[in-house]
Amino acid sequence: MSTQQMSRGAVAAATAAMLGAAFWVGSHSGREASAAPLVSYPIATNPGTPGYPTSTPGITVTGTSEVAGKPDTLRLDLSVQTRGDTVAKALESANTITARVQSSLTRNGVAGKDVQTSNLQVQPEYSYPTNGSPVVKGYTVSEGVTATLRNLGKSGNAISAAVSAGGNAVQVNGISLDLEDNGKLLSTARDRAVANAKTKAEQYAKASGRDLGAVVSISETISDPPPVAYDVRAMASKDSASPVPIQPGSENVGVTVTVVYAFR
Repeated sequence: MSTQQMSRGAVAAATAAMLGAAFWVGSHSGREASAAPLVSYPIATNPGTPGYPTSTPGITVTGTSEVAGKPDTLRLDLSVQTRGDTVAKALESANTITARVQSSLTRNGVAGKDVQTSNLQVQPEYSYPTNGSPVVKGYTVSEGVTATLRNLGKSGNAISAAVSAGGNAVQVNGISLDLEDNGKLLSTARDRAVANAKTKAEQYAKASGRDLGAVVSISETISDPPPVAYDVRAMASKDSASPVPIQPGSENVGVTVTVVYAFR
């Protein structure tokens, strides 16, 4: 074998060894990287720092509170129903009685802006001969009156007077009590709900050996009870000249907050 051939073989062997070593290092390094576990740790960082997570370790808790208040508003739903041989006569009668009912309500302390008419309906009445087609014998007109009474102490007298003013043509469709001015109650309930959430968060932070940090976010859900309806059938059986008994009772306004705290 010539010296030139031996030199070429040595170079080839050295090159192969170098490539093999490089391949081994690259493959070995690749296996090390792929075998390394991917663990995500929430860390506190400055917001907006490029390339860093923005999540922070913390705790999410809920707080609740209910505050009782007395209803301050009464909703009254009446209807006037009249009959006439013609639409004009039935409508005129309904308008006259409705005006008397409205005047009675305003005389008894109900503001004019809180009295409205609605749902005017005109229906024909038929007679059905034994032999022959149905015949129109008259017309029925129904007109609704809704009122908001804000003085509950006088509401019973106001309702009775309105029914008396309309006589037998008036029907009470519904009476309900509502808590309209609930701003102060909501404010109190919010304060208590947040305090309740903070107490829980402090307890969990202490139990886990962490220090409670700042509030990250707050969301709320308000539980506002629906109006309380009265049994109008029981009222209809009472003497219309007697004041309708109104007992406001109490209603609860509830607040639930979800608060996210950061750990320090």
